[in-house]
Amino acid sequence: MNFTQRQIQIIKAIVDEYISSAEPVSSELLEKKHSLHVSPATIRNEMAFLTKEGFLKQPHTSAGRIPTSMALRFYVDHLMQEKNLSLADEVSSKEQVWDARHDFDHLMRQTSLALANKTKSLSVIATDKGDIYYAGTANILDMPEFFDIDVTRTVLSLLDEERLQQLFFERAYGEDPIHIIFGSDLGWSFFEPVGMAFTYFDAGQHGKGSLAVIGPCRLNFSYIVPTLRYFSSMINDITAHWT
Repeated sequence: MNFTQRQIQIIKAIVDEYISSAEPVSSELLEKKHSLHVSPATIRNEMAFLTKEGFLKQPHTSAGRIPTSMALRFYVDHLMQEKNLSLADEVSSKEQVWDARHDFDHLMRQTSLALANKTKSLSVIATDKGDIYYAGTANILDMPEFFDIDVTRTVLSLLDEERLQQLFFERAYGEDPIHIIFGSDLGWSFFEPVGMAFTYFDAGQHGKGSLAVIGPCRLNFSYIVPTLRYFSSMINDITAHWT
């Protein structure tokens, strides 16, 4: 779809605000915090247009708008700027897993724990042979999207179901090394508020592995994507030396 530059600015501003606050975004807030150089009335008209086109939606109890999965996908594909990991982040990540490099189970447990700590989300590692490792379940309980017990139950049930294997190993994805999925893409009950990013790695004799971060659909993908890329590369480097 062809948007004007102003509409693109508004989509980016609303997604940025929603990622940080989890709250609906008003035209007054956009006018105050972002250099749109137009009146709140003009911003409201643009927001109404974007709502009609399916990129924004209005919660019943608020005058503000939140981005839909269409807007989040547009943001990820066209507007997001990745935040490079600092050297300190890379060093601390490697330190947390390095002592486990000679044992696969230990390595996966430490990697899932380190990834959950870095992203403040739920991390999940799975292999196509059925091994599952995860950490950070407490992290998602602090997020408003997971105050809904049905949403939380659905996400946590993934850790014990074949659905996780189907998601990572029985679906076809694009060529990008990092895959981003929004809950509405899957058509699963109570999964619409959920988002995830995942990638694959070589698990050696244990098969093919997937490395995922799961949280709300407003996950900070600009940080999570390079973090996943680094962790995947680190595991591949470690398993490459196994005989």
